[in-house]
Amino acid sequence: MERSVIIDDFLACPTPPAWVDAALANQEVLLLDHANCEKKAAGTAFQLMFRYIDKPSLQNKMSRLAREELRHFEQVLGYIRKRGVVLRNIGSSRYAAGLRELVRAQEPHRLSDTLVVGAFIEARSCERFAALAPRLDAELSKFYTGLLKSEARHFADYLALAYEFADESDVDAAIVRIRAREQELIESADDAFYFHSGVPAAGSVKSNG
Repeated sequence: MERSVIIDDFLACPTPPAWVDAALANQEVLLLDHANCEKKAAGTAFQLMFRYIDKPSLQNKMSRLAREELRHFEQVLGYIRKRGVVLRNIGSSRYAAGLRELVRAQEPHRLSDTLVVGAFIEARSCERFAALAPRLDAELSKFYTGLLKSEARHFADYLALAYEFADESDVDAAIVRIRAREQELIESADDAFYFHSGVPAAGSVKSNG
């Protein structure tokens, strides 16, 4: 319940049912892109660690986050192999890049905006795992349900760090600004299905598979 209150209030909209239907119909790409997302999340944590070496709290939280994301990647890779899915390049969605367009270039805003973007990505991931878990087979359902706690913690860590390193009112304004873009990306049509894509356009469900 705590996850639902925090995450769902932070996000401007729930995942559209059409995306859930597309995910169920396109589980190979779901797993492949989920694996990509875990690698990218670890990479983002490492980038922050190298860029902001003077911030101990960030170093500690991002180090832990990177380890967990890589562990999740290994777990997803295990399901990919077990299910005979062929590893392949499926490209990237517009979601993360669309959010990062709003990150300001000058410090300390660059850091705080990047952390707010990270909070939104983790929040949406958590919300989508919760939406998918009841609809998947028992094995994947258990796995995705098990990810909820860590994803919610990653969301909370990103948000706490944003408030630690920037003025509260500025972070609040960034959340409002980025929330609007996040809702647009989630509710608008996408030509291909990805873990963070929007509503699948007609006939596009398997176009990247």
